[in-house]
Amino acid sequence: MSSETEEFTIGVEEEYQIINPVTRELSSRVERILPQAQKVLGEEVQPEAQRSQIEIGTPICRTVSEVRSELVRLRREVIAAAAKDGKQIAAAGTHPFSHWDEQKLTPKERYQGLMRDYQQLTRELVIFGCHVHVGISNRSHAISTINRARVWLAPLLALAASSPFWLGTDTGYTSYRTEIWSQWPISGAPLIFDSLAEYEKLVQALVETKSVEDGTKIYWDIRLSERFPTIEFRITDVCQTVDEAVMVAGLVRALARTCYEQAMQDKPFPRVRHELIRVAHWRAARYGLDEDLIDFTAMKAVPARDLVESFLSFVRPSLEEYGEWDEVSSLVKETMQQGNGATRQREVYKQTGSLKDVVDLIVRDTAKGIASV
Repeated sequence: MSSETEEFTIGVEEEYQIINPVTRELSSRVERILPQAQKVLGEEVQPEAQRSQIEIGTPICRTVSEVRSELVRLRREVIAAAAKDGKQIAAAGTHPFSHWDEQKLTPKERYQGLMRDYQQLTRELVIFGCHVHVGISNRSHAISTINRARVWLAPLLALAASSPFWLGTDTGYTSYRTEIWSQWPISGAPLIFDSLAEYEKLVQALVETKSVEDGTKIYWDIRLSERFPTIEFRITDVCQTVDEAVMVAGLVRALARTCYEQAMQDKPFPRVRHELIRVAHWRAARYGLDEDLIDFTAMKAVPARDLVESFLSFVRPSLEEYGEWDEVSSLVKETMQQGNGATRQREVYKQTGSLKDVVDLIVRDTAKGIASV
């Protein structure tokens, strides 16, 4: 079977911080900002777990150019809605210094249910991610795609990391959001499934043992979506800039298509143990692009930049077929030169010693380029 039977559409969800421009702290104002944003965006903008968060979701896109246009439009309108309330919008995986204890949970049953079930984990869930959906309608083929894609998630995490600070401290991580999220019982990378039936049996067991309410409460770094005919990649922090989000979306779609085609050809793939995947993600969250990461093809530690190059080579045929190689590879090169969001935040803090200045950088990056499209 060829990939022509699947469209490999793209959808991007981004979670944003609502910022008080005077104090630079998180501001629990979603109930004031959301109605303004929904006047223009409708259901494309939603609340999230904390009232200091707001989430957007693009329409179905077929090119990275469409992704860029939609993210520019959505960021612009959310920023405008926040401005009417005297607030700002920031895209980073954590807030540099606001405390989780000062946040207010959104009064929605889904989030109240998380509080009942997970207690302190929900209170500390003041993190902001980017989720990329890739359209694959055949769920059996989607499982085979996930099996192959799981070994390439670490370079995505390293490229998009934007959460070095937590509660006013430099954590030593480039993506501390990843470490907060890893405390949740059904998070991290999935195991390999030999069939869709095996996957569905696990979901059924989780539901019957009252471990989850339904399949939407399985929060792996890559998973079958229960709401859409897609694979959902949940590995990365929210990207500070539109450019970085476009880069991640393009890489994710190319990865999904490459793995799908290899699955259809029944090509062998590295059946890497979960323990190794977990430590690979830890290394990507800890070091980002600055130290060695794990290359599962060679099964050794290599400089992060070498792994990113290997990743680009792996997905290059797909990117070229979409006509997106030049743009996406250029964005990757730019990220490697300028550093990811975490690196840029640390540079500002090193220069000024002010975490408020770091927030200002994130706010500027979030709005970067939205007036030019």
